[in-house]
Amino acid sequence: MKITFILPAIGKKQGQKYIGTWKMEPLTIAVLKALTPPDIETELFDDRIELIDYNTATDLVCITVETYTARRSYQIAAKFRERGIPVVMGGYHVTLCPEEAALYCDSVIAGNAETVWSRMLSDFRNDHLEKIYRGGIGEYDIRPDKTIFKGKKYLPISLVETGRGCCHSCDFCAISKYYCGRYYSRKHSLILDDLECSGHKYTFLVDDNLMADKNNAMTLFDEIAPLKKKWAGQGTLSMAKDEKLLKAMKKSGCEIILIGFESLSKENLNQMNKSFNYALGERDELVKRIHDAGIGIYATFVFGYDNDDERTIDQAMEFAKKHNFYTAAFNHLLPFPNTPLYDRLKADGRLIYDKWWIEKGYNYGELAFYPKNISPEKLSMLCRDARKEFSAPKTVINRGMASLGRTSPLLWWLFWAMNLRLGEEVDQKMNVPIGENLDELPK
Repeated sequence: MKITFILPAIGKKQGQKYIGTWKMEPLTIAVLKALTPPDIETELFDDRIELIDYNTATDLVCITVETYTARRSYQIAAKFRERGIPVVMGGYHVTLCPEEAALYCDSVIAGNAETVWSRMLSDFRNDHLEKIYRGGIGEYDIRPDKTIFKGKKYLPISLVETGRGCCHSCDFCAISKYYCGRYYSRKHSLILDDLECSGHKYTFLVDDNLMADKNNAMTLFDEIAPLKKKWAGQGTLSMAKDEKLLKAMKKSGCEIILIGFESLSKENLNQMNKSFNYALGERDELVKRIHDAGIGIYATFVFGYDNDDERTIDQAMEFAKKHNFYTAAFNHLLPFPNTPLYDRLKADGRLIYDKWWIEKGYNYGELAFYPKNISPEKLSMLCRDARKEFSAPKTVINRGMASLGRTSPLLWWLFWAMNLRLGEEVDQKMNVPIGENLDELPK
């Protein structure tokens, strides 16, 4: 028996390669590989870096689906099903939209695959594949098998999972919906084992919110410090209120932390159910504490809430420049399916597309809803302009000099590679079609 794993890309402009510098190893595929018995042959096609062999000799195709890649995933599945090869789909999008995904494949796995993967394979061997398997949410204590990445050209950065879910309930967040506002930490012994066997000096700790359980985080930081790894991860501004936590992070090897500021507007933060961000106190002081601890910040902002207009984007830019963030993302809001945001916009009649993720003609960078104070087209271009401005040579140099004083010299190369390349990609990524050009979804 042979299984073909596929990681779809978002889409490609006609005649061009996939755009995107930061092609990291797909950790989900390594987990599925580890769950697969050794007597089953496996292969991986990463649509971001290689062509898919639609004629490959295989018995079962397994596709991991994100909302951004849903249309392309369905198109890929159709090509294999035309050959009579069954397709199984899983991932966040499939869990949030199982009935939709079931229209385009033979079986779906909703939830975490760890509890149902063996049963699904057994059912397949016995020709009794069920239409839907519902996995648990918190069960994932397994070490990924990264041998399936052999020969693939990924960044020399290891991905190590430390937790899943988040204790917050931001109304735009699909992760919060997926995990019902709960956080599930991973066993530290498995984390340490993954770090020691990673083969790379640099690691991204895959966790939706490392600070969701502060006591757990403190213990983890103390345990990984002796490994002398350099790592980045995702956290919240609240960590800046705990000096002991910041010191433990830095001592453990933390160089960069992604923080979702999302908005500087109190009204917007209230609307997105993220009022805790302004309740923490003065943002400038909290940012300074993180920088003083020697940790760079990857700041993210999102625009399109009801209090947003051109001024709020300008204010976010001024804030980002003032603090010389390691890098920053200026994104427009996207209504992900089955989130409170999506439901609210749909009820208000403000969706441009009912399902933008499979809409023919929808392109990356476009809005899928009508903001209150600005046109969709204008907001799209303002976000594009903000990315270009923050990636302009003068701004990058200023931020680079500030970064040299905060992060390890070993990470300087990463700053220049990341920021200079991101500036080049801004326009290349605009209007990339979701899915493949001119292809209709299968009926």
